[in-house]
Amino acid sequence: MSEIDYSKEESWLSFPEITKDVDTFYIYSTAYMGQGKDDPAYATIDNREMVMGAIGEYVTNASAYEDSTNVFVPFYRQSSMRHAGEIREKTGGIDAAISGIPYDDISAALDYFFEKCNNGRPFIIAGHSQGSGIVKYVLKNYFKDHPEYYERMVAAYLIGFSVTKEDLETYPHLKFATGESDTGCIVSWNTEGPKNVETNANNVVVMPNAISINPLNWKLDDTYAPASENLGSLVFNEKAEEYEIKDIGADAQVVPGRGVVVTNANFPASEMTEYFGPDSFHEDEYQIYYNNIKDNVAKRVAAYKR
Repeated sequence: MSEIDYSKEESWLSFPEITKDVDTFYIYSTAYMGQGKDDPAYATIDNREMVMGAIGEYVTNASAYEDSTNVFVPFYRQSSMRHAGEIREKTGGIDAAISGIPYDDISAALDYFFEKCNNGRPFIIAGHSQGSGIVKYVLKNYFKDHPEYYERMVAAYLIGFSVTKEDLETYPHLKFATGESDTGCIVSWNTEGPKNVETNANNVVVMPNAISINPLNWKLDDTYAPASENLGSLVFNEKAEEYEIKDIGADAQVVPGRGVVVTNANFPASEMTEYFGPDSFHEDEYQIYYNNIKDNVAKRVAAYKR
């Protein structure tokens, strides 16, 4: 496969006008299912299923970074859901699915971003699901090779993927967030309903010894955060055909033994039960805590500037 030319605007989902003094580099989650036996393991960057999914995800996820930062989103040749699932069954993780073509594309996009676009500004790197898996791979490898960039990182938001205790022990340059405003750190959690926790359900993005931070009170322990601490969830109003901020009763509590955040949100659970278990909010965890994520981004940016 030929390399992607990130000097071309069509290689980017979002290539913003610079209006802020901080950037975000966002990597979208799996939008290409590739479930047919003849479907390729990796999408082309003009694959319609992937492109449409990435556009939708910008609205529900990446837009949370818009108020505080210039949001860059590259297209990349991502692994299909089927291929990533097969790799995980064989190896216990998805590194072998993302360490080739997807990581090569994202590395090339980062090279272009830092050399031609970023102009020395502080930045956030963020993603969801497969995108967060790639962010973790970037933190371990790309930034280890480029410490001059890494020292300007405000935070890395790895939502919907596991960061484990072993990750932090093996890569000592990685630090996990300890509160709502520390910087140069990883912010990560996976969101589940009570049934997943009670049954210890199989969830492909939840790994042993995972660490999650509570997106309402920004604590690592099991201190309960009631829904009154939720600043608003992003919900699609079918009648108005637009997204709006609503109260859906989304509380949050870390379950340290499982390494997830559990919620009783009044929101449909994921239908992809074979991947995420019977009671997961994997696809919608940005939406459930949308205004708290937006508020937290602003706080970490302000703390970095101080």
